Amino acid sequence: MADYKYSTAELMAVTCSYELKDQELVFVGVGIPMMAGLLANKTHARNMIIVYEGGGMGAISRRLAFTISDNSTTDNALSAGEMWRVFADTQRGLVDTGVLGGAQIDKYGNLNTTAIIGDKTYQEPATRLPGSGGGNDIASLCGKTIIVMRLGKSRFVSKVDYITSTGYVAGGDSREKSGLKWGGPCCVVTDKCVLRFDKTSREMYLDAVYPGVTVEEVKDNVQWDLKTADNIIQIPPPPMDYLEKIRKMDPNGIILGGKTITQKESFDDFYHKMKKSYQETDIFL
Repeated sequence: MADYKYSTAELMAVTCSYELKDQELVFVGVGIPMMAGLLANKTHARNMIIVYEGGGMGAISRRLAFTISDNSTTDNALSAGEMWRVFADTQRGLVDTGVLGGAQIDKYGNLNTTAIIGDKTYQEPATRLPGSGGGNDIASLCGKTIIVMRLGKSRFVSKVDYITSTGYVAGGDSREKSGLKWGGPCCVVTDKCVLRFDKTSREMYLDAVYPGVTVEEVKDNVQWDLKTADNIIQIPPPPMDYLEKIRKMDPNGIILGGKTITQKESFDDFYHKMKKSYQETDIFL
């Protein structure tokens, strides 16, 4: 065990960053996926290029973006195009990896971000969610997809209420038969473990757990009988130098600390935190 503290969000961001490789073109959404992308870009994947839905590509910024079209998504960028262009490039198969979140997921990696229907109807669901945004395009067209979401029985369900973003559909070769010729989820990074997909059945299985987490704890938080790898990997605590980098990028803890941007704070405090963050964040042009 590490002799220093870290939050669950920090652990998820660092673990997700490990899945991102140098030289890749990576589509990231906001929140932990974006944090993971920026962290990878500042550590082990300096030549990775981040793509934002708003049209920015290859930005190098000292400031964390809070939306997909924030100004910082085009700071020192390779290009600042339009949304249609980055999705057209994705459709041509030019983007290696997409990083997504979701509200529900099933064992084949199908994601629901449209509606939690429960015992109600699609028109009047229990919870209406934001919808696809660019999620379906990313899940359908990137070379592979990394999914980031917290583990829980209400999220990891036997059958999603609605398929917003396609995973491996019903397993086996059903994704290809549905017309999606490449891609699919490669792993799910959660707050307790990392899950991957069997190469033949395409069913999700437990591959690795975080410090202090048991296999039984993971299985208890999934609605189906979750399969496990023959040798479960123990994920080590996140390195301190990685933690220092993401804490500098998010000095107000808006993503990593679970705070909101409207939380009360004096302007002077906010200004000095951001100034310190800018001054301490290295960029490589």
